[in-house]
Amino acid sequence: MITSQQIESLIAQGEGYNIEFKQSIPSKASELAEEICAFANAAGGTLLIGIDDKGVVVGVSIDNVSRSRIQNILNAIEPHFHVSFSEVVLHNKTIFCIECESGSQKPYTVSGAIIIRNGPNSEKITSVHRMRDFFQQSDKIFFDEVECKSFILKEHFDESYFLEFLKSAGISNSLDNNTILQNLKLFSYKQMFKNAAVLFFAKNPQLHFEWATTRCILFKGVDKHHIIDDKIFGGNLLTQFNETLKYIYTKLSVEYIIENSGPRKEVWEIPEVAIKEALVNALVHRDYYEKGARIAVEIFDDRIEITNPGGLVNSIAKSDFGKRSLSRNPLIFGLFQRLHMVEQIGSGISRIRQSIQEAGLVEPYFNLEGMFSVTLYRPFNFELWIDIYWKEKLNNSQYQILIQIHKNNHISKSNLLTLVGISKTAIDKNINKLKELGILERIGGDRGGYWKVIKKKSEGG
Repeated sequence: MITSQQIESLIAQGEGYNIEFKQSIPSKASELAEEICAFANAAGGTLLIGIDDKGVVVGVSIDNVSRSRIQNILNAIEPHFHVSFSEVVLHNKTIFCIECESGSQKPYTVSGAIIIRNGPNSEKITSVHRMRDFFQQSDKIFFDEVECKSFILKEHFDESYFLEFLKSAGISNSLDNNTILQNLKLFSYKQMFKNAAVLFFAKNPQLHFEWATTRCILFKGVDKHHIIDDKIFGGNLLTQFNETLKYIYTKLSVEYIIENSGPRKEVWEIPEVAIKEALVNALVHRDYYEKGARIAVEIFDDRIEITNPGGLVNSIAKSDFGKRSLSRNPLIFGLFQRLHMVEQIGSGISRIRQSIQEAGLVEPYFNLEGMFSVTLYRPFNFELWIDIYWKEKLNNSQYQILIQIHKNNHISKSNLLTLVGISKTAIDKNINKLKELGILERIGGDRGGYWKVIKKKSEGG
């Protein structure tokens, strides 16, 4: 039986992966069934009726007719499973609580549709290939919900860090640790720590998952021939994030800007937003079942590559990449969300792209095959770009044309004739070839227009 104190704790935690608020019983019956169905298909959850979206207790009137209606609504979920109902009075107002554990007969459906928990929201799977993927990969997707049988609470639990987490997440510690962990759905029904809890709150997570680390490698040049530095960071996932971020910052340049005699502003050569999003994305979405690989952060003279085991989840079409997502580790995602380190699931890619575009850097590259990776390019060095990716693929005239256009993107063809030393026909032919390769574009007409060099890699480059 849930208590008023537990309800207050849940309200303080706010809505998330396993907590949902409703101001009143939804008029649309399927809405309530879909929320509970999504919890059953995930790690379980708690639905509080009588709480508005802002966490304000508004109360709800529940009579026998309402109870019967709610029960009938939940009977629409197939297969049937146990759901607990409670009525709790808080601040002289009644809150109706519906709780369910993670279902043991996944997938659960409402009117034939599979409903899943996607971050703090519920989402209906409608396409055939996504349904097939859920059936085939549900066990693998939810690695973080599996019990960790090697974890012993009294020996392995890092209570001091757990209290720091609660403070950072704005969660009251007025309840005992076990109750809070239970509210966050980090205990299994057998009262054992789930893998997500171990990766976040164990004193030494690598005692249980030795492969769950992050490796940082600094290379000399733009290939992997010469390693300058090589470090492996362990500890819990937040520690790995912070230590890896510090390491990256020691290898990048920073400019300090002071505006109007105010505090100085740090401007890194690659935007902080992009680095943080790429790194937390790797920690949240990596395939922790894959024991033969770590998250890797590789730093080159011209770029940073952040790679994590596990490619794009099969149920996400490549055309939807960056627009929507399905977390491979939803409990881990939920914990990072509590720390305000991730927002709406799937939005991190757009923030990476936007921050890079605003900084005027080369567009980031995302590898979706096999190991997922994000490549963030350092400030553009034109000569280095040509030498690395294009010089061997261009003839001397094409190379010289690009050099002259880089120096003056308003240069006329007549001036190119003189500087490159070839005929008008040859100039036109070579410019057309550069356009075919996708690295040169003409913006506007002959008068008032300009040349634009497209900073892309060559095929196989």
